[in-house]
Amino acid sequence: QVQLVESGGGLVQPGGSLRLSCAASGFPVSYYAIGWFRQAPGKEREGVSCISSSRFTTDYADSVKGRFTISRDNAKNTVYLQMNSLKPEDTAVYYCARAYYCSENKYDYWGQGTQVTVSS
Repeated sequence: QVQLVESGGGLVQPGGSLRLSCAASGFPVSYYAIGWFRQAPGKEREGVSCISSSRFTTDYADSVKGRFTISRDNAKNTVYLQMNSLKPEDTAVYYCARAYYCSENKYDYWGQGTQVTVSS
């Protein structure tokens, strides 16, 4: 059974850091692209980052470039999103999802999401 489970969200002050985890089961993350998305209240879901299955190619939304880093640990079957220099506008529910290729934007399995709140 394919599952994606996010964790690591929470409340953090502006300028702080969080590391989100996306633990996969039922498939090897090394065979798929894994994307991170977020959705703030009243806003559409937006893509944040994606890591490809081969060559560790990574993509980032302009709004998070230089602050967020996506990585993958194949041994733990987990993908991470390191978020630094967090801003209030980063507040959202963060989701991870699976695709064959980042460029195709066709995600078939999604996690349940983890809340990130950036506030003083």
